[in-house]
Amino acid sequence: MDAVKVIEIKKSVFADNDEDAAKLRKELKQKGVYLLNLMSSPGSGKTTTLIRLINLLKDRIRIAVMEADIDSDVDAVKIREATGIPSIQLHTGGMCHLDAEMTRQGLDNVPLDGVDLVILENVGNLVCPAEFDTGAVRNAMILSVPEGHDKPLKYPLMFSICDMVVINKMDVAPYFDFDLEKCREYVRLRNPRAKVLPICAKTGEGVEALADWLLGEVRAWKE
Repeated sequence: MDAVKVIEIKKSVFADNDEDAAKLRKELKQKGVYLLNLMSSPGSGKTTTLIRLINLLKDRIRIAVMEADIDSDVDAVKIREATGIPSIQLHTGGMCHLDAEMTRQGLDNVPLDGVDLVILENVGNLVCPAEFDTGAVRNAMILSVPEGHDKPLKYPLMFSICDMVVINKMDVAPYFDFDLEKCREYVRLRNPRAKVLPICAKTGEGVEALADWLLGEVRAWKE
């Protein structure tokens, strides 16, 4: 029997995307535009959190949002109606993530000369979006209480690449046996540098702290 041919992969399949992402990040730095990549599972409260966050920040910095979904424009419309800021919808054509080139295509339709912060609400899942560098300055994700405090153990890549982990729906934590300290511990196992911030987007609890973090990030990026 012939020997099985073994092929050594010398270049990462993500290498081209990583190069595109680095180039995009450099261009955004030159323009003084901060791009935040926000990820989560469907139903975690991304859009509700964004509405609270944007309404706290929109009088202090200029913001635009890019909503990525496989289909529909529900979230983009909701953001625009609730905040009054520019919001565009990106359709991924069935793909479960955005990469740097797709992000660039979205940014081409955002008036960057009049924007300090662009928030990219990525496609909702904890796997594919974590694999692709979008060119964002920082990655953030929302974990909702009903998903369970063990998710950092089950989705290691997502938690390892995120600079900010927002724990949403803390108001229902007692009903789901959610252990915040265990969750913090599991996040630290994946990423000791990640910040963990518990909030409730429905009531607004903790969202001011998230706004303060993001405002500091944007100002530092512009220096």
